[in-house]
Amino acid sequence: MTAYTPDALISADIHAYLDGHARKSMLRFITCGSVDDGKSTLIGRLLYDSKTIFEDQLSQLEADSKRLGTQGENIDFALLVDGLAAEREQGITIDVAYRFFATETRKFIVADTPGHEQYTRNMVTGASTADLAVILIDARKGVLTQTRRHSFLAHLIGIRHIVLAVNKMDLVDHDQARFDAIVADYADFARGIGIEAFTAIPLSGLTGANVTSASPAMPWYGGPALLPHLESVPVAVDRAAAAPFRMPVQWVNRPDLDFRGFAGTIAAGRVAPGDSVRIVPSGKTTRVARIVSFDGNRELAEAGDAVTLVLADEVDCSRGDVIAAADSPPEAANQFEATIVWLADTDLVPGRGYRLKLGTHTVGATVQPPAHVVDVNTQAHLSAKTLSLNDIGVAEVYTDAPLVFAPYADSRELGGFILIDRETNATVAAGMIHHALRRAQNVHWQSVDITREAHARQKGQQPRLLWFTGLSGSGKSTIANLVERKLHALGRHSFLLDGDNIRHGLNRDLGFSDADRIENIRRVGEVAKLMTDAGLIVLTAFISPFRAERELVRGLLPAGEFVEIFVDTPLADAEARDVKGLYAKARAGEIAHFTGISSPYEAPVSPEIQIDTRRESAEAAAERIVEHVLGIWSFEL
Repeated sequence: MTAYTPDALISADIHAYLDGHARKSMLRFITCGSVDDGKSTLIGRLLYDSKTIFEDQLSQLEADSKRLGTQGENIDFALLVDGLAAEREQGITIDVAYRFFATETRKFIVADTPGHEQYTRNMVTGASTADLAVILIDARKGVLTQTRRHSFLAHLIGIRHIVLAVNKMDLVDHDQARFDAIVADYADFARGIGIEAFTAIPLSGLTGANVTSASPAMPWYGGPALLPHLESVPVAVDRAAAAPFRMPVQWVNRPDLDFRGFAGTIAAGRVAPGDSVRIVPSGKTTRVARIVSFDGNRELAEAGDAVTLVLADEVDCSRGDVIAAADSPPEAANQFEATIVWLADTDLVPGRGYRLKLGTHTVGATVQPPAHVVDVNTQAHLSAKTLSLNDIGVAEVYTDAPLVFAPYADSRELGGFILIDRETNATVAAGMIHHALRRAQNVHWQSVDITREAHARQKGQQPRLLWFTGLSGSGKSTIANLVERKLHALGRHSFLLDGDNIRHGLNRDLGFSDADRIENIRRVGEVAKLMTDAGLIVLTAFISPFRAERELVRGLLPAGEFVEIFVDTPLADAEARDVKGLYAKARAGEIAHFTGISSPYEAPVSPEIQIDTRRESAEAAAERIVEHVLGIWSFEL
């Protein structure tokens, strides 16, 4: 067997070799399909036939094939890719395996994605950067449910080039009629989900037939072999270069007082010195003075290039903004419809605050209840109240600041986003924007003459939001009431929002499910923000059991104005002082979703003030809170 043979140019002129290698285009593609369709074997065959396996790898592969392989005394090419112990033991792919190889004309990164339904998120991860998908079909089995699912997901993710690889043709005696029947069956399905064109290739990953060159075993097939087709497919950067110029700003580069540049990777289009550009979302226009790269100034930069742009004028531009062609800027909005792929073990909580990262911009976001979820096996639209692991749904997404975007169908870079859990920093979902909501385009901020600073100066105080949190019966309302009495006596302007009182009016339509509790806190947070804008010291007494929602409210206010006060009372003590009898009803099953009994309470990790009600009286706690708020100690307290 033949191992990797170094190019003679490496020893003759290493710089020329590296330069030629760098100039090759890169194609990213995935292999996917049903379980045991031969995805890993096909990739192993590509690596072997392209002579990118080193001698030590080949020796190890031969040893592993004898010990773990499924091909008897022959090489089991799947073992080149199935790296996890569980994969080798079960003979299946679980994780996404990436492999690099190159030919004389192009470089490749291939992702071998799992076929099992429970690993849909892994498949989506592999597909998110791919230009092409190789959908494998076992010639003996034809089009299966997983074939349909992966084709749907590849199309959903925006992969424009589809190869239908009818594998294991050697096991059906290279029968043309069998191949034609499978292609016709797949074509009927593909049209129904919007795949307009695909390339069908009959092959055998095991024998190498039609993998790198035409096979004499199938003289009836006149199309290209797989590898020549991969070498000729247009890559995404070619399409991106023809689009209007866009560059998300990653970093403002200012090493000294004489230089100010905006660094980023060009997402689309081309730019040259002298071009007119617009900063989005601010709308300011200027010209490109210089294009700076590691190798010095450049006369032209295009999609995929990482550069620093020096602008002709001093304009306000920061990380997350997009520098775009002045005559064709992208949109900016804060409400979208999007397809969301849920990646986390914990379900989506509609209304909960997440962080949304699109390109270089990160903002707070909430997801509304899904309009529907998609059955990936039948493509049917099903009703749902949330999204669970591997679910794909369509929902509205609201952000707390405008995002510069493009529909995902037009731009992955400006149309694809991830959702991040505020508490764990784990990525919980991937999303693809369809369009901005019309109401987002029609509703604008109205400027006012009297600012929040003016309101605060008039009242002679610094606005604050004192957020009391703790179990039911912990004493939140009692302490908050004492604090307001003391502030009132000192001539301060304040207002107390109590949880029970709010539910008599503003939030009387809400119950006590997790989703309703989240919406309850969201509304209260928005009201409290308006009150701090008016210069007030606002006190709120709510259980507010979830950290994510408390952090969401904190993010609504300027730094330092949100004061989290944890009224720390053990459950047993709170239950013992239960004058309303709520804990007894919850224990009896008469009250569902009761915090501390049938619903969790997430205690603050680093509150500004923590009150241990076993050691500190309500009066003493109130005095300490007022001292913290006013920043002074007073005999009047």
